[in-house]
Amino acid sequence: MKESTMHATTPDGVRIAYQVQGRGAPLVLLSGQANNHHWWDSVRADFHTARSTVTMDYRGTGASDKPDEAYSTELFARDVIAVLDALSIDRADVYGTSMGGRVAQQLAARHPHRVAALVLGCTSPGGSHGVERGIDVRKALAQADARAARQTLMELMYTPEWRAAHPGPYDTLGDPDMPTYARHRHLMASHLHDAWDLLPDITAPTAILHGTADLLCPVANAALLADRIPDAGLT
Repeated sequence: MKESTMHATTPDGVRIAYQVQGRGAPLVLLSGQANNHHWWDSVRADFHTARSTVTMDYRGTGASDKPDEAYSTELFARDVIAVLDALSIDRADVYGTSMGGRVAQQLAARHPHRVAALVLGCTSPGGSHGVERGIDVRKALAQADARAARQTLMELMYTPEWRAAHPGPYDTLGDPDMPTYARHRHLMASHLHDAWDLLPDITAPTAILHGTADLLCPVANAALLADRIPDAGLT
C-alpha cells in the first residue's frame, strides 16, 4: 500500500515526519524507544481492513528533525498532538508499545479529549512504581560490544523459532541511522518516564496487552497499569 509521508511542525519549531496509510477511522501507532515508524511495518496492513493508520518518526529518528536537547515522553506526546493537528484529527484511537506505550500514557492523561480509546502494549508506568528488567538483562543490553548488545536485544524480541521462520528484516531493533546523541536522548526519555500520578486521569477505555515471558519489560507492569487506570482491561 502506498505510504504518504508529510511533516508537522511543533510549537518549538521541530519538524516531525508522519505517515498515513489505509482508509477509515484513524488509529495512531506509537513505536518503541529509538525506533522510527518502520517498527509497525510487519503488522500495519492488518489494521487496514477497517482503519487508517497514522505513524510518526519521533524527534531524533527517521525523517524528523534531530535536535540535541532533552527529550521526554511528555514531549513526544506533544509531538503526537502536532501530528493530529496537522491532519485535522480531533480524536483518535491510540496504540502504543514499549516506550510508545509510555508516550501514549502521557497523551491520554494530559490530552484526554484527543484519545477515544487506548491500547498499551508491553509497557510500564515508570518511576519508582514500575518494575525494572533484571540486572542481567540491563548489563547485556549495555555492554560495550554493540554487535553483542544488538544480538541480546534480538533474542529478547524474537524467539529462535520466529527468527527461523522469519529471516527479517527486524524492524524493532532501533533506527540504524539515528545519531548517537539522539539514541541516548531516547534512552533517557524512556528511563525518566513516570506517569504514576497521571494514570488515574486517563478517561479513555484502555486495553493492556503483555506477554507473560517478557524479560525486556516485565509483565508485572501490566497489572500495575490495569489497577491504576480507570476502565482498563488486561489481556
